[in-house]
Amino acid sequence: MSDFKQEALRYHAEPRPGKLSIEISTPAETQRDLSLAYSPGVAEPVRAIAENPELAYTYTMKGNLVGVISNGTAILGLGNLGALASKPVMEGKALLFKRFANIDSIDVEVDTTDVDDFVKTVENIANTFGGINLEDIKAPECFEIERRLIESCDIPVFHDDQHGTAIVTVAGMLNALEIKGKAIEDARMVCLGAGAAAISCSRLLKSAGMKPENILMLDRSGVIHSGRTDLNEYKQEFAVDTDRRTLADALEGADIFLGLSGPDLLSPDLLARMASQPIVFACSNPDPEIKPEVAKAARPDVIMATGRSDYPNQVNNVLGFPFIFRGALDVRASAINEEMKLAAAHAIRDLAKLPVPQEILDAYGVKSMDFGPEYIIPKPIDARLLNAVAGAVARAAVATGVARTELPAKYKI
Repeated sequence: MSDFKQEALRYHAEPRPGKLSIEISTPAETQRDLSLAYSPGVAEPVRAIAENPELAYTYTMKGNLVGVISNGTAILGLGNLGALASKPVMEGKALLFKRFANIDSIDVEVDTTDVDDFVKTVENIANTFGGINLEDIKAPECFEIERRLIESCDIPVFHDDQHGTAIVTVAGMLNALEIKGKAIEDARMVCLGAGAAAISCSRLLKSAGMKPENILMLDRSGVIHSGRTDLNEYKQEFAVDTDRRTLADALEGADIFLGLSGPDLLSPDLLARMASQPIVFACSNPDPEIKPEVAKAARPDVIMATGRSDYPNQVNNVLGFPFIFRGALDVRASAINEEMKLAAAHAIRDLAKLPVPQEILDAYGVKSMDFGPEYIIPKPIDARLLNAVAGAVARAAVATGVARTELPAKYKI
């Protein structure tokens, strides 16, 4: 770990500090080039945009530019370390946007924990971007921040800690249920954790067909039930009438365990209480609620996913957010709505059922990857994700009326 720590620090410091740079995309070699790039030539697109703001998409980088914005109140699993400390993560997010979807992005660290100040800051700079990716903002403030910005901005605003996790989780969960042979309408889920990701995952699973009464969510005080008086408005959404109070109670006969909480909270004895072929998504990072080898020793029939790359079935946001924004930007969407999120989830789900290209097998050093308990989610390096997910999102944007341009030919089926 000491060696890895030093390697990580060197990676961020060399050959120049940080992970990103800005490159010139037009000629800038001659006096004529400079006259066109700045004064006096720049006056022409200025006048055009002033007359018709939509032309900003034609004459500037707005249409391929995402703002990656945080206040550092929930950095990875490290907690509230402040806006500046979040900058390496936001730069990393921008790197992933560029690497996987050729989207340019700028990270913005807003040094405030006040919701009003944060919202006003983002509102005042939103016109710079074609979309805004919110990141590492703690719950419950993140819900209000995203809601208010969606209402006030006419570009997509997407809190990836909520929706990116939810989209990939739903994709894998639907495939796991298919393997188990159980309809989502009949499945009973226990969700350990009641933060932003847990609430968003549960919401999207409801949109995908899971019945609200079949979801038992737990926070630090136990099962969220209708008799509790200590619930905020977001937890209240998942309060159900039940006499179950503990994790052990909740897991009795459950089909699914979704962990978005902390390490080693699902013991083998608790896992044993679940129904046959239990589905376990232990997504706490870096240490899951139960390690796959421990889970499989206790329940050989388990269908297992984690947030880690060194185990099969990694629930990784990079499977979603670059391609979701790619599709949204390509049709100049005004929002990323529920239909677009579900379209992304189903596209990721369907891709896992297709034959895996040889280059991916080679990259992972395996002879085969076949749809089944060990492969329910595609690998992040699968180049087919770009057109599959972006196309599904773009088509859903057009179908639901939030697109402001026609569907590009590359996404037409």
